[in-house]
Amino acid sequence: MALPEMRLLQAAIALAEELNYSRAAARLRIDQSTLSKRIAELESQIDMRLFVRNRQTVELTEASRHFVEEARNAVLHAERAVADAKAAMQGADEVLHIGRSVYADPYLVTAIQSIQLSLFPGLKVKLWSNFSHELARMVAAGNLDVALVLAIPDSPSLSFLSVTESPGYIALPNNDAAAGNAEISLNDLRAHEWILPAPHINPFVTEMIHAEASAKNIVASDTHTYTTAEEALALVMAHKGAAFLTREAAWRISSNEIAVRPLSEEHPKLVTRLAMRADDKKRLTSEFVRAAGRKLVKAQSSHQRSTALAC
Repeated sequence: MALPEMRLLQAAIALAEELNYSRAAARLRIDQSTLSKRIAELESQIDMRLFVRNRQTVELTEASRHFVEEARNAVLHAERAVADAKAAMQGADEVLHIGRSVYADPYLVTAIQSIQLSLFPGLKVKLWSNFSHELARMVAAGNLDVALVLAIPDSPSLSFLSVTESPGYIALPNNDAAAGNAEISLNDLRAHEWILPAPHINPFVTEMIHAEASAKNIVASDTHTYTTAEEALALVMAHKGAAFLTREAAWRISSNEIAVRPLSEEHPKLVTRLAMRADDKKRLTSEFVRAAGRKLVKAQSSHQRSTALAC
């Protein structure tokens, strides 16, 4: 049996993550008809149904869940092979593959990129961007060496180094009655429509919000989901709702029309951590994590003093 081409694997991965043909096609920078043809070609080639398309939704089959997970590994390994070869051509002795959450503080990412190790003078750092739970999976599978992740639960297959901690943030119209509070509680949002991160962004955060609300018998009047901070902003303006955001995402949409306030609840508490495999004994990885820990904690302390989000 001929193996699927990379473009077909990438089509399946994008559709599985977006569960929407329009968004998946836009992400791949192709039109919807091309995406549909690629999915049909892939399913025909492997003689397996991967997606069930209804009128407005796309659902994964049980087979596709397994297929897509391995397809991600195949694509990443191919990309790593090219990256390592290019790095070797440019004189790198070692390549460290590091994941970064799309919602990680850019200041921390810059600090990671600036790390130099005296024991590995020819080290090249290659950054890979994804959602935190995907990065944790990639580290556990050995596809990444280290990852800077946000709000990931403990796992026996991973070791973590905590870097910083912050509350969740709420964005709502500036003329909202709750906007006058220094902090906002879930109880303040009983009458609001809630705008939550989509489960594929970080299911752990979504579960924490629902669990905290359920424990306090709080039910939102309606809920919407977003993938990007800009989508959250549009939903806030359209529905006069309250969006649950990370500190970094809140910064991106703060304006004269939007008030951003920290959430007073203990959960979800958003902890940024460095993740590495628990059984990784490579000296390069351990040296980098130690150096990164020192630099990130110091960098974040200085950064927070100068850029505290105003209330």
